[in-house]
Amino acid sequence: MSPLLWGATGLVMAAGGWRLASAPHPFLRRLLALLLHLAYRLRFRGREQIPASGPAIVVCNHVSFMDALVVGVASPRPLRFLMDKPIYDSPWLNWLFRRVGAIPVDADRRDPGSVRQALAEVSRALRQGEVVMVFPEGRLTPDGEIQPFRRGLELILSRDAVPVIPAGLAGLWGSWTSHQGGKALTRPPRRCRARVALYFGEAMSPGEASRQRVVERVCALKAEADGWAAPGTRLDEAAPGRAGEAEETGR
Repeated sequence: MSPLLWGATGLVMAAGGWRLASAPHPFLRRLLALLLHLAYRLRFRGREQIPASGPAIVVCNHVSFMDALVVGVASPRPLRFLMDKPIYDSPWLNWLFRRVGAIPVDADRRDPGSVRQALAEVSRALRQGEVVMVFPEGRLTPDGEIQPFRRGLELILSRDAVPVIPAGLAGLWGSWTSHQGGKALTRPPRRCRARVALYFGEAMSPGEASRQRVVERVCALKAEADGWAAPGTRLDEAAPGRAGEAEETGR
């Protein structure tokens, strides 16, 4: 990010920080949207697939520590996030994950009872009509590709049969919040205004949302998103969008 953008980001955070404690959700969503639009060129497609009311699960591939923020800003409704506890405990972003109602989950061998507690919280959220976001890979991708899905989605659907909205995210692999070139968050940002695309697909009924089918839909959506985020160039050299190119920016 350029010095000008870093300065603008700092001013916005300073001016709005006092509001976060008293009214976190509406103001935080607007603030995050502004910061993300300063940092990235965003394209969102298919946001209308998220139902206007009622419970649903959004399933997305996991590229970087910024993923939950991008999906949260793109969604027309507030989301609850089911996420890996080591990511939730990130010293950079834990305060934010707590503010937006993230639900941490860890392996039982590291934290006995964690999975049971997380599933109970997800079930409670869904039965209250909320939308829950799941990264079924359970970790950040180590190579930029979608990793095998764990069985968390199946466990959730066995308790609460709700629609599943697949999503594919592209453009954040290679950022300082991804694992490309080393552990995430261990090096300073180097890219400015990279293209980031998030495409939502048609909702899947609980009966058709098998692990394999959801994987296939997420992979297909990511491939489409890659076509815009990295159109034949390296991610850090992506050219600006063409004049008149329609984009959903979430503003």
